[in-house]
Amino acid sequence: MTWREELDEHGCALIGQLLTPEQCAEIAGLYDEVRRFRSTIDMARYRFGSGQYRYFDHPLPDLVAKLREEFYPQLLPVAREWAAKLNRPAPWPDTLEEWLDDCHRAGQTKPTPILLKYQAGDWNALHRDLYGDLVFPLQIVIGLNKPGVDHEGGEFLLVEQRPRAQSRGTVTMLPQGQGLIFTTRDRPVKSARGWSASPVRHGVSTVRSGIRHTLGLVFHDAA
Repeated sequence: MTWREELDEHGCALIGQLLTPEQCAEIAGLYDEVRRFRSTIDMARYRFGSGQYRYFDHPLPDLVAKLREEFYPQLLPVAREWAAKLNRPAPWPDTLEEWLDDCHRAGQTKPTPILLKYQAGDWNALHRDLYGDLVFPLQIVIGLNKPGVDHEGGEFLLVEQRPRAQSRGTVTMLPQGQGLIFTTRDRPVKSARGWSASPVRHGVSTVRSGIRHTLGLVFHDAA
């Protein structure tokens, strides 16, 4: 099954190796360079779970900016197809630069690539990364540590509310350097009446030991 088929079937899909171990260590090591970030969020304070994450500030690290720019056109056909199935507008232009310009004109000017750090006992509540009216329907998370070596637990969780059915959960352990594409808000699923929007939320299970870093790539900026 291709990543596109898996994405249509499950709402998320592993897409293979995106970063080398050296690149993973380089990005994870940025976490303590506070000047690179515009905001630090303590999840316990906001009842988001337990742990901490930081939003990168401009200029983004070259590697982070490159990943975002390269994946936008690959995900764009999926975004447009999903919008067509749900009879929704597809406001996304051909390039990330044009799309971010649209976000900025709408008052969404803050960069959203995110570096997350979890330690033993930390977890992330189910949520959606929505930062304004303009939303790109897919995003990517990349594992920066080795499961079973650097940490135990900390699986990626995705929960989907199926139309007129019980919720379905998907659990994915992120290998080091590999990316997972997943649904930002909702996605089309077949129903008796054609296509219906299936709401989706994501989170992280409790880290039982060690440290878990991930890089999150969101393709719309924040208000």
